[in-house]
Amino acid sequence: MNLVLQTSQPHNQRILIIDDNPSIHEDFRKILGPADAKLAEKLDATEASLFGDQAGASRAQNFRIDSAFQGQEGLAKVRAACVEGAPYAVAFVDVRMPPGWDGIETISRIWKEFPDLQFVICTAYSDYSWDEIAKSVGNTDRMLVLKKPFDNVEVLQMAHALSKKWQLTQMAREQMEELDALVNQRTAELRAANARLTGEVAERAAAEEALRRSEERFSKAFHASPVPMAIQRPDGKDCLDANTSFLELVGASREAVLAGSTTFWADESTPTTLREELAARHAVRNLAATIRTTSNETREVLVAAENLELGNALYHLLILQDITDRVRLENELRQAQKMEAVGRLAAGVAHDFNNILTVILGNTSMQLRNPRLDKKLTSSLNQVQRAAERATALTRQLLAYSRKQIIQRRPLALNEVVEQTVAMLRRLIGEHIALDLQLTPDLPPIFADPSNVEQVIMNLALNARDAMPDGGKLTLTTTRVEVDQASRARNPESQLGPYICLAVKDTGYGMDAATVGRIFEPFFTTKDPGQGTGMGLATVYGVLKQHGGWIEVDTAPGRGTTIRTFFPLSVEGFVAAPAKPENSPTESTPTNDITILVVEDEEMLREFVSEALAALGYRVLSAANGRDALDVWAEHRDEIDLLLTDIVMPESISGRQLAHTLILDKPNLKVIFTSGYSSELFGSEFEREKEHLFLAKPYLPDRLAQTVAMHLQSEGASAAAAR
Repeated sequence: MNLVLQTSQPHNQRILIIDDNPSIHEDFRKILGPADAKLAEKLDATEASLFGDQAGASRAQNFRIDSAFQGQEGLAKVRAACVEGAPYAVAFVDVRMPPGWDGIETISRIWKEFPDLQFVICTAYSDYSWDEIAKSVGNTDRMLVLKKPFDNVEVLQMAHALSKKWQLTQMAREQMEELDALVNQRTAELRAANARLTGEVAERAAAEEALRRSEERFSKAFHASPVPMAIQRPDGKDCLDANTSFLELVGASREAVLAGSTTFWADESTPTTLREELAARHAVRNLAATIRTTSNETREVLVAAENLELGNALYHLLILQDITDRVRLENELRQAQKMEAVGRLAAGVAHDFNNILTVILGNTSMQLRNPRLDKKLTSSLNQVQRAAERATALTRQLLAYSRKQIIQRRPLALNEVVEQTVAMLRRLIGEHIALDLQLTPDLPPIFADPSNVEQVIMNLALNARDAMPDGGKLTLTTTRVEVDQASRARNPESQLGPYICLAVKDTGYGMDAATVGRIFEPFFTTKDPGQGTGMGLATVYGVLKQHGGWIEVDTAPGRGTTIRTFFPLSVEGFVAAPAKPENSPTESTPTNDITILVVEDEEMLREFVSEALAALGYRVLSAANGRDALDVWAEHRDEIDLLLTDIVMPESISGRQLAHTLILDKPNLKVIFTSGYSSELFGSEFEREKEHLFLAKPYLPDRLAQTVAMHLQSEGASAAAAR
């Protein structure tokens, strides 16, 4: 701790005696206590010679003396005096003070904390030499050596001189501190003033440099930015500047834009809105607008605008964001979502209709077998049957659109299917339309259902024919394409990888954007009433989706239409031979030994199937859902030979789950699945279930009888024998 001794007293007469001998303390008190007149005169004369005081102004000396008998006690008293605010000016210290610190160590320790204290070390030269003392405490002007025995006058002189020196030191320090404070204050003021001036100069220079750099950066950013920008006059007539992106967007030269000879807003209300908002000091953000380019093409943009002051002139900064592609993709996504929703609705309608049509067709067919029906009733039933068959065809189209129809895909040579279908097309499209085939040879096979591909070709060709009533040209093209990221960005429905493209192009009327947005909707048609069902392109859309492909349309009014369909390649590198149709089994008379479990949640359909099978001689057990079927199975397990079950049923147990459970219990059980549709049928697991049959709704009693008989005889042994 390094403390600076301070005092408010003009004269400090406080002295500390540190000696282990009490008699020494008494001697110092006698010498430094109240003095006689002669001693005072000698002291005044000595002080006058030392400090220049006027001689003859004799005054009595009155030192305040304290005693300490060891060095540690002396340090404690010095500390206490400093805390009291009355520090010691001089300390007389004996050299030897056993058993504690000696005088040299005491002085060293006190000076570490109180460096201003003046010391007189009392010693006999036989104790320490001056060199030894100086070596221990260092050369200093704060210490005198008093030789024992000492002279009284010498003691007084030392006491007065050192106390006066201590006082002068304190006064000098205070004056220096005050002077330093004044100098520091003035220096600080000068530095602050200089800093302000320097800062102002630097700020001005920095502002000028920042302005220059800002203008340079703005110019570089403005012209190099990929975002279209222009600086326009408030009246909107011409521009001060425009960047390259803006010029590319509007398709005009810089001179034309700057001169104001190019009008790029498709709607005149847009510039009016911008001027009004900016005149009111409102920033414009994300204002939807349409740009018309010099080539008369429209582009959708978002506009941001700000007031911009250049010099003393006011301008408008226009920033455009081209969102044409984004708007197109959003529209395509909304269209795809709409088509998906319509597809789910169509699938549900077709499923329910198939159940109803099965009952209608089945009962009608059974009644028509009665030879005793009169002609009028027979005619009515035939009309009912024909109407039901037309409704059946319509539900098939709905299922194709909704991608719920049952398909049998295999490796297929697309060119062969096109050539086979064209033979039929030539009779359908008429001689007024030229047919051109541009088929790329040696195309890899696609993985598709042949009948579905034929349906796609027929529907597209007939649609093209209807678009060319006055004649034209119909072109069918097949190519292999590789879909990359750029192609996928243009059409979100496309998929990466290799595909085979079948394109059908006509030279007919073409379509506008509004019509293209609806052509794949079920029952939408541009033809006159009675000229079409509106299901042709909807069916094509569903077939492509179910095959893992997609469809693209390129058309415009007056320039014809090109519809491109994309089919995935087969993982097998060869074309599979078409499956040979199985011959219907010869009729056999079923017996009551055959028991069939019919599971169908539609009550009328369940009753019809049960009656039809019973009429053929089978023993029939029925259940309304999977849980009821399990109860029936528990009672008649050993009797049941065949399970005829709908696939989609309530009570959380589907037909496939039911069949799986029963086959685990009875491995030789025959299973026939039936449904108007089922998304479960399209997985690879169902395709591997070759031991089961599928009977699509609606079906006639003859088809039901053939399917059941064929499946029961598939292993060449009767069910009864299997039991």
